[in-house]
Amino acid sequence: MPTESPAAAVATPRTHTITELAAEFDITTRAIRFYEGMGLLHPARVGRNRVYTQRDRTRLKLTLRSKRLGLSLLEVKPLVDMYDSPADTAPQLKAFLQVLGQHRRLLEQQREDIDITLQEIEQHEARCIQLLDKAAAGCRQRGT
Repeated sequence: MPTESPAAAVATPRTHTITELAAEFDITTRAIRFYEGMGLLHPARVGRNRVYTQRDRTRLKLTLRSKRLGLSLLEVKPLVDMYDSPADTAPQLKAFLQVLGQHRRLLEQQREDIDITLQEIEQHEARCIQLLDKAAAGCRQRGT
């Protein structure tokens, strides 16, 4: 019975192609290349092909999650770069808190603006219904 060499016992790190990542995250390969150009991803090259590591996959996941939260890529990059740094680095955590605080304030302002706009729409709808009811009543009185 052959024995396994120590080198064979070490697991080969999982890699991904650009097509696999695009399918997994439901984005285009063009978007992935764009994120690479922004310095958010750093795939290795095998010939002309990009090879993405688990680290790249996680960075892409963090990027997409941050984008869904409404952060710009300029805000995303330092946050994603923190993924590669020790988690207990106080200056980075403070910077992250500052970005989150700014984004929270922006979202709260947007929510307030949306609430005001919805109230205005409700008032316009009520006024339109009132005018339609008045017009319909006038038609009934005239017999038309």
